[in-house]
Amino acid sequence: MSKNILITGSDGFVGKKLCARLKKNKQYSVQCIDIKDINLTKWEIVREKIRPFDKVVHLAAVSFVPESYKNPRKFYETNIISTLNVLELCKEFNAGMIFASSYVYGKPQYLPIDEEHPTSAINPYAESKIIGEKLCVAYHRDFGVKYAIIRPSNIYGKGQNERFLIPTIINQLSTGKISLQSSKPKRDFIHIDDIISVYEKIIEKDFDSIILNAGSGKSISVEKLVELVLSLSSKTDVKVNYKEQKRKNEVMDVVYDVSRAEKYLGWKPTVNLEEGIKKLL
Repeated sequence: MSKNILITGSDGFVGKKLCARLKKNKQYSVQCIDIKDINLTKWEIVREKIRPFDKVVHLAAVSFVPESYKNPRKFYETNIISTLNVLELCKEFNAGMIFASSYVYGKPQYLPIDEEHPTSAINPYAESKIIGEKLCVAYHRDFGVKYAIIRPSNIYGKGQNERFLIPTIINQLSTGKISLQSSKPKRDFIHIDDIISVYEKIIEKDFDSIILNAGSGKSISVEKLVELVLSLSSKTDVKVNYKEQKRKNEVMDVVYDVSRAEKYLGWKPTVNLEEGIKKLL
């Protein structure tokens, strides 16, 4: 079993929690770095500052989709070059790459979506992740770098950036008015504790080349999500307004097939949405 683990993006939503969890495990020596501390797009800095490791969980990325339209260069430069540099380290150290991807399936051709579904970018952020995945595959083909690509659905939980959907809904509760773009899109939500469990289990695995979906296997509309939050909160008389504005390239429904992760990792999501919302409230 690998002993030396590198976590990039250690100050992010997932990275912070994963670093804390792994540091409690005496089997591992954990190196936690964040893109704010080490510029992962600069090869000379990366090579000098990062100690040898056996496996890396590469979480470091810029990730807010609306921002990717405003500043695509930042997304492509940060997400692609950092991945390339981390893969170069994997080649040098004979280490395994665990790549944190995203939803990369575009408008679904079928539901639930399994890992064989064609990938299709619908925004610059997703494109940067698809390119990152292709780099992992290329380094495996050309240099034997082992990889595991994790494709999470919509992660939520304590510590998430306030711009994302569930924190937005909860933060607006106190104002007595919830205002959102659209009531209709449906998403598959996975709790932070469940995605941390996926990374813990894949670190333990002797993988070669694997792609895994990580989600709940269920979807819920924005409207039903708001109703759930309201029913679990102590707030009454909250006005809800939907502008019913469709976002560019909006995907109307996402449901993951997570049977491969269940079989390969012996993993199942354990925190249902109601329980996860209660924890946040």
